[in-house]
Amino acid sequence: MDELKGKKVAIFVADGFEDLEFFYPLIRLTEAGAEVVTASPGGRPVSSKHGIRFSPSRSIQEILKDEFDCIIIPGGKAPEKLRKDPQVLELVRKHAESGSIIAAICHGPQVLVSADLVKGRTLTSYRTVKDEIEASGGRFVDTQVARDGNLITSRSPEDLPFFSRAIIQAISGEAEGE
Repeated sequence: MDELKGKKVAIFVADGFEDLEFFYPLIRLTEAGAEVVTASPGGRPVSSKHGIRFSPSRSIQEILKDEFDCIIIPGGKAPEKLRKDPQVLELVRKHAESGSIIAAICHGPQVLVSADLVKGRTLTSYRTVKDEIEASGGRFVDTQVARDGNLITSRSPEDLPFFSRAIIQAISGEAEGE
């Protein structure tokens, strides 16, 4: 299972991240052969929504000049903190513009809204983020996974198998729907 060998992925975390939406892609992409970097603002250890302490491998500041094939933004309460960090928004914008895959689940699309990446795009998210997506010019769809170009979004932990599969297909270069 080395379909992602040579690919580099960053997963952003902050306090309150949804456990499954972080650990599931971390494990799945690692077992697929990707080099996965975990990063938080300041590189500080963080606590998940359910109280698990996690020490990321790097800080957002340390990876500003790094190139990634994909950036993943888990949900929970972390996106509310991440979207306030100008360096997070800079990294997400830079990678979106370069064509890297930007994947966000649950409340993760709030970061895409703050990075001004949703206008004219189709996304899904946790239902309470729908109004933000639409107010920013995006189109909301209630589906397990939505892929619009290099943006991949999903609604909740129940959608993680579809979310992770879509990320792996996108990074490995498979066309949508294969």
